[in-house]
Parts: sequence; C-alpha cells; structure tokens
Amino acid sequence: MSRVKILRHFFEKHGFAVSTRLADFLGMSVKSVRLFFIYASFTTLVGGFIIYLTLAFWLKLKDMIYTKRTSVFDL
Repeated sequence: MSRVKILRHFFEKHGFAVSTRLADFLGMSVKSVRLFFIYASFTTLVGGFIIYLTLAFWLKLKDMIYTKRTSVFDL
C-alpha cells in the first residue's frame, strides 16, 4: 500500500467516527451529538463577531467622550 492510502485508512479508522464514539460513550444518539457540534460552532462564530462589534463601539464611544487636548488653547 502506498503511504497516502495508509494515512487515509488510519484517519478513516480513528478520526472520522468521533461523533459516534462520543455518543456511544455518553449514551446519546449520534444525531444529537452532531447537532450540538454544529450549533456550538455557529454560536462561537456569531458570539465572537458580537463581542468584536461591542468592543469597537465601546472604543469609538470612549474616543468621542474623552478627547485628548494638545494645548491649553483648545478649550
């Protein structure tokens, strides 16, 4: 066998059945575990984007409130 086929066989045997093994270990259905991973990935993606927008808005608001004056005559 070529190295590519050996590597592919290894990943098919040990890597692609993660949801099935986890569901068997927890005593749940495989569909529920897969849906959890899908929902968790979307939540993580959307949550990070919302945190980014909140921080950007907060920094913009802070810059609008606290303006740095360069001299005494800027009053």
